[in-house]
Amino acid sequence: MKISAGTDVGMVRDSNQDSYAIGELPGGAWAVVCDGMGGHAGGNVASKIAVEKISGCIKNNFRKGMSSSSVKNVLESAIIAANGDIFDRAQKDAELYGMGTTAVVAVCLDGNAVIAHVGDSRCYYVTGDVITQVTKDHSLVQEMVDAGLITAEEAEHHPHKNIITRALGGTYDDVEVDFEDIILSSGDMLLLCSDGLTNHVPDSVLQENLQGEDFHNFADRLIRLANAEGGRDNITAVIMKS
Repeated sequence: MKISAGTDVGMVRDSNQDSYAIGELPGGAWAVVCDGMGGHAGGNVASKIAVEKISGCIKNNFRKGMSSSSVKNVLESAIIAANGDIFDRAQKDAELYGMGTTAVVAVCLDGNAVIAHVGDSRCYYVTGDVITQVTKDHSLVQEMVDAGLITAEEAEHHPHKNIITRALGGTYDDVEVDFEDIILSSGDMLLLCSDGLTNHVPDSVLQENLQGEDFHNFADRLIRLANAEGGRDNITAVIMKS
């Protein structure tokens, strides 16, 4: 697989609380994106802890030919371990109390992709000229959409759009992980990103800018688009191409 990745502080924030990591596997590749929260220091620390823990688990446990269920078991264990590390660190340092992070992880092996996520960082599947959001945000406005209280269009501009209902860390010592499975054909792509991208760039514009021959520039292209729209948050984009 080919990977194009990047992160940026944006145009307003003074620090980048997003973290990401990528790597190759026998027969595939992996990526993780985390978006921290909890104050200037807390968000940075939480996202870094999560990325390091999840990355280490992937590097140490994955092998060619693993079943989807085995991949999910390892990812769930990794994310739960990261959650515990963040929670424990916050209990020991009052300045970090309540810190947390989102997480979206993709493991691609032998044409199959397993997506794990907690929070509102997203994964999209791009095939040809069609883009599909794979993950469902763990957020207040998504719950309102699901309950029929607002439309998806209204959710995009809702004042409570950034309130998430599930994260690693925070004030709880447990976490629930959601999973999705995707079969990848040659040329298909996965986009993993923080909400600093999706809050600024509509899905249709994302799709339009994930086309062309200059794949290695795709992540930088998306980041520039978000910054051109104000860049009010940190921005991270990882594109994996089969």
